[in-house]
Amino acid sequence: MPTKNPRINVVLEKPLYEEVARLAKQDGISLSLEVRDIIKEALEIKEDKCLTAFAESRERTFSKTKALSHEEVW
Repeated sequence: MPTKNPRINVVLEKPLYEEVARLAKQDGISLSLEVRDIIKEALEIKEDKCLTAFAESRERTFSKTKALSHEEVW
C-alpha cells in the first residue's frame, strides 16, 4: 500500500537495532512506528533544551526596575 508520507532509510548498529526492535515488540507496534515515536521524543527534548537556554538567558538580563507591572500590561 503506497503512502503519502516521506520515507527515510537509516542504518543502525546491531545492538541499537535490537533495542529498537525490543521496544517495538514491547509496545506492540511496528519498527517504523517505534522509530517515529523515538524521533518525536528526541525532537521535543531538543526543543526543551533550546527553550530552557533562551529562558535562562532572558532571566540573566531581567531587571525588575524595567519590567512592566501587571496593570501596565493589561
